[in-house]
Amino acid sequence: MNERDLRSILSLNIKKYRNYRKLSQAEFAEKIGISIPFLSDIENGKKWLSPRTLAKIASALNIEAYELLKPEKLIPDNIVDILEKYKVDINEAFGKTLGDLHENFISQVITK
Repeated sequence: MNERDLRSILSLNIKKYRNYRKLSQAEFAEKIGISIPFLSDIENGKKWLSPRTLAKIASALNIEAYELLKPEKLIPDNIVDILEKYKVDINEAFGKTLGDLHENFISQVITK
């Protein structure tokens, strides 16, 4: 991995996490104390940032700094968004399924 790859990963991750937190560039730039054009340049891979700014960004996004340098997840964002959107339904469905399995198991153990 070269510097260009690392810059690309960093810029995509910052933008992705910022959007996930539903923050505009203006809101986020103000929150971390940098200008909007500088944030835009970082998110477009045109500018590099200091370790201090990287730490501020990670803190504002409530993640560890290394997460901003990790290549894209194996699960595409659209799948993550779908899972997040239906999290309550999924938890209810799995909770019921696990509850049913547990009851089934207990009834089999008791009857033996």
